Amino acid sequence: MNIVVIQDHLRSGGTERQSILLARAFTAAGHPTTLVNFRPGGALEPSTGDLRREILQPCDTRLDWFAPGLIRTVGALAPDVILCMGRMANCHGARLVSRLPQATVVATLRTGKPLPWLYRRTLRRAAHVVANSHEARDTLLTRYGLAQDRVSTIHNSLVFPAAPAAGVRETLRASHGAGTGTTVLLCTAMFRPEKNQRALLDIVAGLPADRDWQLWLAGDGPALADCRTHAAELGLGHRVKFLGWQRDPAPLYAAADIAVHASWSEALSNFLIEAQAHGLPFVAYEAQGIAECGIPDDTAWVIARDNQTAFRERLLALAETPDAGRQSLAERARAYARTTFDPARQVEAYLALFDDLRATGSSSGATGR
Repeated sequence: MNIVVIQDHLRSGGTERQSILLARAFTAAGHPTTLVNFRPGGALEPSTGDLRREILQPCDTRLDWFAPGLIRTVGALAPDVILCMGRMANCHGARLVSRLPQATVVATLRTGKPLPWLYRRTLRRAAHVVANSHEARDTLLTRYGLAQDRVSTIHNSLVFPAAPAAGVRETLRASHGAGTGTTVLLCTAMFRPEKNQRALLDIVAGLPADRDWQLWLAGDGPALADCRTHAAELGLGHRVKFLGWQRDPAPLYAAADIAVHASWSEALSNFLIEAQAHGLPFVAYEAQGIAECGIPDDTAWVIARDNQTAFRERLLALAETPDAGRQSLAERARAYARTTFDPARQVEAYLALFDDLRATGSSSGATGR
């Protein structure tokens, strides 16, 4: 089976990482796979390694939607299956259906944001749509009116963390002035308005002044400057650490105590499933798919949006959990993540879906209802 995975740009996001992981896994399973990107470069480009790739823009125009020669390039690859991963890739999906009828086009929903009409057109015309959470699947059924047999849920996968080298936790914490009694809160996500790191700053600003805590924010993006300014305005400069984008966030998970997230737009948070895989409990505002990232009220606490008081209360309760309780919680979190977000399970589900669509003759270009 010849597969094409389309992702507009390899910026430092979760969908981008999943695109690379899937392309690599399909190739390893014996299926020739090409990763097609609209824009060259991006923070994750070095991690593509020896993947077979096609890049459409000869130089970076910084236009995510611009895909010159898309039909010609993908058509020359003669794919059996085209998997549209990024937002802009899905916007081009309906055109791929029309121009390349021999291929099975599979769309995806990996966002909680409203969808533009081009994206919605692809949802109606693709052979099948994959959501990365059960809540996202429900959205496809109820908000966009897709038939149940045209929609599947396949969760994101994660790369299981290797055991951190001896002393990583202590060394990294010490480098940021965090002692053994400091509660380190961690959020690693792109700085975009919908990721809402600004709200995390407001939450921690209300923690008791006599508590020993730090907030580590890893990532980059357009909202970073505003968050830096807001942290300074709140007088949090000594407690909030802006760590930049991390190619390998595993040491941060090893050093942290609690994962925190205030995003209002998700389908399934890669950050939170990674946190669970590293044994970290999380506290997060309610958003699509968040409750599926952990075990609710056991390893994960989902707080009604903008309820800062409840968010702080849960942080304080977790910070006071005895060591034995923390260890037990960490073991349950790791077990849940390893079972639910197993990479082998994800790849098997995608390949089984592709085989089924091709065997049953499910074609793109149907009504989509």
